[in-house]
Amino acid sequence: MDVEKLKAAVIEQVDANRQRLGELARNIHDNPEPGFQEFKAAAWLTQFLEENGFSVKRGICRLPTAFRASYGKGRPVIALVAEYDALPGIGHACGHNISGNISVGAAVAAKLGVDQFPGCVTVIGTPAEELYAGKAVMVKRGAFSDVDVAMMVHSGTINTATTHALALQTLYIEFFGQASHAAARPEKGVNALEAMIQSFNAINSLRQHIKSSARIHGIITDGGQASNIVPDHSAGEFVVRAEDEEYLGELKEKVINCFKGAATATGARLKYKWDASCYAPMQNNMTLARLFADNMKSLGRPVDWPDSGGLISTDMGNVSQIVPAIHANVAIAPRGTLLHSPEFAAAAVSEAAIDGLCDAAKTLAITVVDLLTSPETLAEVKEEFEGG
Repeated sequence: MDVEKLKAAVIEQVDANRQRLGELARNIHDNPEPGFQEFKAAAWLTQFLEENGFSVKRGICRLPTAFRASYGKGRPVIALVAEYDALPGIGHACGHNISGNISVGAAVAAKLGVDQFPGCVTVIGTPAEELYAGKAVMVKRGAFSDVDVAMMVHSGTINTATTHALALQTLYIEFFGQASHAAARPEKGVNALEAMIQSFNAINSLRQHIKSSARIHGIITDGGQASNIVPDHSAGEFVVRAEDEEYLGELKEKVINCFKGAATATGARLKYKWDASCYAPMQNNMTLARLFADNMKSLGRPVDWPDSGGLISTDMGNVSQIVPAIHANVAIAPRGTLLHSPEFAAAAVSEAAIDGLCDAAKTLAITVVDLLTSPETLAEVKEEFEGG
């Protein structure tokens, strides 16, 4: 079978699985599970992969909801990365019920290429993209050590082959004060909530003097128990983002100084901790991205190139630092629909979402075929990554 006939067969295979992929996407959407608790989603996806001849290892990297499903042997090893975690309280408002199934659907279709050419297609199931940087943990524990190329497609409102992603680290803050009657003896109290509020004000002032691409945002997770008691404890969670890890380090120091200043001003004791996992910036492999974009265009989907999407962060950035990678996007909702909103969560089970799922799976699968059938193309991808 020549390459074009092989691609046509791969596309037909995705179409043949459309109903099952749609059912999986809707089941995951209807059973949202936050990071590291995606037991149902991981079970459903791995079951489908096993039914289609993949060898599955569950609980890899000492993470119960992570998995690796492989078909074929030898090199190249082409990894399709699956996400399936939901956002707390708002469900699949990032469309991970679609994203994970894109990689699974593509891998099953790409088997046709592996049956004829040397290589292996593997789905790496990565929990907790939201909030906890599950891929960063898995990179450190060797999940991608034998991978030649890694690809994934995220749900969005435009079709892109690349993503502009910022480095990110999460900060956990606590202030400890002294409780007192807020009316009878306020002078005896040390207001931990006031320290948190002053910190917010200091960060708001800091925002005027940071690079335009950087971001600082946060929430108060504890602000006291009653309005007539001086709060003796407050807590918050903040996120700091920057285009590169060097500036992230500078910004982290400035942010901490905002909290230290508030502690000094109020007399509250400050305790803080940076999350152990840091989201790395995305290093898009442009050779791979151009290949993906051409394939998506061949299916009749226009591609925003170069992408004009907003600034986000993703732990796929950590993968891209060690292996040639892309983090593409497929439109499943009208342009202007806000990610992380109820409207986007509703869109993630629409017929347009299933259309996007199948088109993205087809694009990934025929990109896998290109890499399997053209050692020259794979060499160009690797050469770019290695700085050639």
